[in-house]
Amino acid sequence: MPAAVADIVADPAALAELVDDAVVWASQHGLLVGAGLSEPACAAVHAPLALLPVPYPRETFLRAQRAALAFNSMINAVAQDETYLQNVLAAAAQEDEFTARLLRVYEETAKERHARAGTDAVLAVLRSDYMLHTPTNSLLQVELNTIASSFGCLSTLVARMHRYLMGRAGVSPAQVAALPEHNAMDSIVDAMGAAAADYGVQGGVMVMVVQPGERNSYDQQWLQTRLWERHGVRTLRRSLAQLAADGRLSEGGRLEVSGHPVAVVYFRAGYTPDDYPSEAEWAARVLVEQCDAYKCPTVAFQLAGAKKIQQDLARPGVVERYAASAEDAALLRGFFAGQWALEDLSEPDTAAVVADAVANPERYVLKPQREGGGNNFYGAELRQRLQQGGGGLAAYILMQRIQPPVQPAIMVRGGKAVQADTLSELGVYSTYVRRGDRVLLSAEAGHLVRTKSADSNEGGVAAGFAVLDSPMLV
Repeated sequence: MPAAVADIVADPAALAELVDDAVVWASQHGLLVGAGLSEPACAAVHAPLALLPVPYPRETFLRAQRAALAFNSMINAVAQDETYLQNVLAAAAQEDEFTARLLRVYEETAKERHARAGTDAVLAVLRSDYMLHTPTNSLLQVELNTIASSFGCLSTLVARMHRYLMGRAGVSPAQVAALPEHNAMDSIVDAMGAAAADYGVQGGVMVMVVQPGERNSYDQQWLQTRLWERHGVRTLRRSLAQLAADGRLSEGGRLEVSGHPVAVVYFRAGYTPDDYPSEAEWAARVLVEQCDAYKCPTVAFQLAGAKKIQQDLARPGVVERYAASAEDAALLRGFFAGQWALEDLSEPDTAAVVADAVANPERYVLKPQREGGGNNFYGAELRQRLQQGGGGLAAYILMQRIQPPVQPAIMVRGGKAVQADTLSELGVYSTYVRRGDRVLLSAEAGHLVRTKSADSNEGGVAAGFAVLDSPMLV
């Protein structure tokens, strides 16, 4: 911690003033989330945030950035292999209805997908999440998000806020320069704009598929504001139910919503069973998959981001099959934590790792085929679920638990600062636009840091577990 900042942290009055500065800056610059269901829909509060950036090893950070394009090409190759997706997810689909329904959408829309072969429109906004693993001083991947990769806009603002606060606190320009600048907000928007331009229909809009009562709407609405300002593309916000009621598909495959031709469909919903309370929502997902608009993501890309696929890619020889080069494969494999399938508990290697997890549950995490935070099993709950056994475990993967360094931080929620021992998770965004065999855009697109209390298992900001942060490279 720079000496100037340490002096402020040690002085309660100076610290309170810096917290006030952070809250005011956040409110002035749109670093906001919805106030909650009990408040009016327009009410907002500052996003949960770390007052100061977290020290992060420079070379490790740069290596994660370098991996972004390799992950883009690898996941695109996986998403195009129908046989692989169906075979690897078959056992999980037998035990998990949500995975089964996504596969059914994939299979029901095969006719349209095959008809568009060579001209299919793919837009991806990915985020690869990592944690430092202290025992081996390595960076290991937590997951690769292929749908609803959130906080690109608010992470851009947090980085700007930290640069402002550090300068305000009297930190030298050289030290402020250790905070890497990025603009995930505009990088993501430019990928959307490139997709809309390639679609090439006058007045084409982007439909952002959202959850009713979304509290993280400001992160989303920054995208629609910047998409209009930078590319002149209008955004329509619709739930899956609204899309089912209002969407129309022409004979040529064009989707229209409220009379507007749709160039891009961007999902910030659709990743959890809760988003599909009726058949209408599933019908909307099929409708989107059948249309010729750019989809972010296609159902194939969503399936390619499943935990089971992540586990299978770590098996010997698999990532090598899908990476663009041997060098890419080696780079990606270096990020993989230990991961095990649970389809055959009688298999000797599986039985051995399950026995070790039951004996030492603190070394592992049990993950279902879910996104959005709050779904994993740890500790005693992990042990109990493994001891229950049964075929239902085929819907889970067992993963090595990453042990990140513990660092002090000041977390600010609702204008109140709390000092705590914390863990941090780095996310690196990437964007990918493809039309048939032509890759129009593949780029690293900024970063996110989420910091949580060291005694918290989960790490989602929207789920209430963490705060937004940014790195200071050391």
